[in-house]
Amino acid sequence: MSRTPNPCDNQTGGPERPFGVTEDELKRVLRDTFAGRVATPRPLAADPAAVAIRRARRTGRRRTLTGLALAGAATVLVTTGVAQLGGPAGQQGTPTVVLGDPRGLTPSPLPTAAASPSPTRGPVRAELDLIIGSRLETSGGEQRELTNVGPVERAQRVPDYGGWLITSATTPAGRTLWWLPPNGSPPQVLLAGADAVAVALDGRQVAWRDGPYLLAAGLVGGQLIATTQTTAPAGAVPVGFAGDAVLIRQPGAGGFTVWRRAAGGQPGSVARDVLSVYDALPDGHVVGLVSAGTPRRPCLALLDPARNLAPVRTGCGPDLAIDGLGGVSRDRRWLLVNGARKGALLVDLRTLGATVSAHPAGPALVDGVVWTAAGVAMHVDATGGLVRIRPDRVVAGERPTASSVNGVTPDERPVVVADTRP
Repeated sequence: MSRTPNPCDNQTGGPERPFGVTEDELKRVLRDTFAGRVATPRPLAADPAAVAIRRARRTGRRRTLTGLALAGAATVLVTTGVAQLGGPAGQQGTPTVVLGDPRGLTPSPLPTAAASPSPTRGPVRAELDLIIGSRLETSGGEQRELTNVGPVERAQRVPDYGGWLITSATTPAGRTLWWLPPNGSPPQVLLAGADAVAVALDGRQVAWRDGPYLLAAGLVGGQLIATTQTTAPAGAVPVGFAGDAVLIRQPGAGGFTVWRRAAGGQPGSVARDVLSVYDALPDGHVVGLVSAGTPRRPCLALLDPARNLAPVRTGCGPDLAIDGLGGVSRDRRWLLVNGARKGALLVDLRTLGATVSAHPAGPALVDGVVWTAAGVAMHVDATGGLVRIRPDRVVAGERPTASSVNGVTPDERPVVVADTRP
């Protein structure tokens, strides 16, 4: 590497000289200089010129290595100084690393949690999916248009992220059951023109009335499989399941029967004292309402489907409506039903068999109730508002009220979508 000559080279103050000198010429000049300075011609142990040249080479190598080391250290220091980690200590998020010339660079600080924009808040956002008009709004914020679907009375998810089952309200053409695939495809009709439709809580079975027949089938991948059928009296309709058995309500106040479709044959004898059935428990028993006591009145009971809904345990106390609206929590402790007077009641099923404990629980049920996995009951009241019932708060004296739902217009009535149960 060459350098720029100074005006006074070699500090002699004399005229400048060129630097185009080769290594051989330098060796020759050094030898001539040493030879001229020797006073006597005695032989030398070593060539002074060669020694000077070797020393010069060693010094040059040391200087080269020292320069490289200093350059490497400077590079590390510059890189370290230029690497800037955005945000103060303890800040959440991924730091921004900037490598390069820091001159004129002002890294943008990462937004703090307090500065992050809050999501748009409506009056209420449901923990479960909702059907509002002709669209499905999931709890995760997704919206699906329900083409050619409606009016909707109830809906529930299919297990294993298998989509949704949607049941229409009663129309002059009967009821329709749709399956909405999870992949974005439009709804598909599973049943049309049915007199009544009942879907199991786990979403794996469907029962329906079609003319003089009662039918039931399994549901896999949006397809009805293993369909069975039987004849039934006029007006008898399926209302639910207890395992593989179909619970059938007789017309009027005629009671309930059980159709064990796996065994074939006709439904069993009618249990005329059974006024309503709600949900089945894991042990196979059904929570229902029976006419009992003296004088006769509606009382809660555990019913045995294997014995044509014979009561196993009965508990009376609160005045209960016989409209059949109600549902059991996932932990099987609570039952939300309508009272005989205005308003819903929260019943502690642990007190069944003695004097039943019930607590006022806000507006009356209109279209049934859905329980979340977190133990919150949700339903839509007569005004179209969403009611949340948290048992611990109700027991402590809270009276739930209805709240308007974000995105619902006054002429729309939301439908709470039931989540699947194990």
